[in-house]
Amino acid sequence: MSTSRSVTLSRRGVLAAGGAVGIGALLAACGDGKSSAGANGGAKGGPWSFTDDRKQKVSLKSTPQRIVAFTGTAAALHDFGIDDQIVGVFGPTKLKNGKPDPQAGDLDVDKVTIIGNAYDQFNVEKFAGLRPDLLVTNMYEPGALWFVPDDSKDEITKLARSVALTSSRVPLVKIIERYAALAESLGADLKAKKVTDAKSRFEKAAEKLRTAARSHRVKVLACSGSPDLFYASNPGINADLMYYKSLGVDLIVPDHLDKGGYFESLSWENADKYKADVLLLDNRTATLQPKDLAAKPSWAKLPAVKAGQITPWSSEPRFSYAGSAPLIETLAKAIESAKKVG
Repeated sequence: MSTSRSVTLSRRGVLAAGGAVGIGALLAACGDGKSSAGANGGAKGGPWSFTDDRKQKVSLKSTPQRIVAFTGTAAALHDFGIDDQIVGVFGPTKLKNGKPDPQAGDLDVDKVTIIGNAYDQFNVEKFAGLRPDLLVTNMYEPGALWFVPDDSKDEITKLARSVALTSSRVPLVKIIERYAALAESLGADLKAKKVTDAKSRFEKAAEKLRTAARSHRVKVLACSGSPDLFYASNPGINADLMYYKSLGVDLIVPDHLDKGGYFESLSWENADKYKADVLLLDNRTATLQPKDLAAKPSWAKLPAVKAGQITPWSSEPRFSYAGSAPLIETLAKAIESAKKVG
């Protein structure tokens, strides 16, 4: 998954234990934002090209018609209108009960082939059998392909060209714009009502959050819980938190960050280190939720928990207007109704 295996494994270890806050220990390569599809990118019959955030130009004889993507990536492209071209996904797709994982968004998970439902489950044979034209995924560390295992990365990337879009250290809105550019190159109509309505909702939600943050000066801590550790996230790296902070949200910045800079890991005895009025709690399936955390005395004693001022945090957001607007609305509502308790 990454050329820096030790960093990647530490991130994966935390995630498997249910705890990494935000995106964890992976670092994103920042694209220049200027690259885009070639002149004929959206035409099925003509040549196609796209320069990704590794600054690698991918050129094909025609627009990709068989795309395999990380689940969250596929869901974002689907929001922009790319549907039938997505034939396979990898990453959290279905829950144990068979329902779609939240990261799947509005993607029809029964329509696509799942070639791995968790990290390190990427089935190379299934991937090859899909005859993919293109593999698309996120990138949290320079050159790394999210959820593509290191030990089979070379084999996988020989089977299809790949596009990677940076997913952190850049504000949320900038990443969404890159996704929109990729989708447009693949044939999506960014002027379609579905897309323009979603963008309008996103912009209204952002203004609502800006107003809420200005009128309700409460401190917010983005956090995540695992059985052994409580993680306080750094709003200087996570794309969504960076954006929320730019809108005026008073997000707490941990002062003793772990290697990688994404979060500070605290023992549960020290979970009260930061005085927060609102807890933005990681809601991924791998992390502990309020019902799981209730048995921990130190959790129950937190002022925000006592006040019931906990709101869910999709720490791996869907990089589309449709996927992100509801998250912003939820945070705005939580801040509007919060009182100072920290």
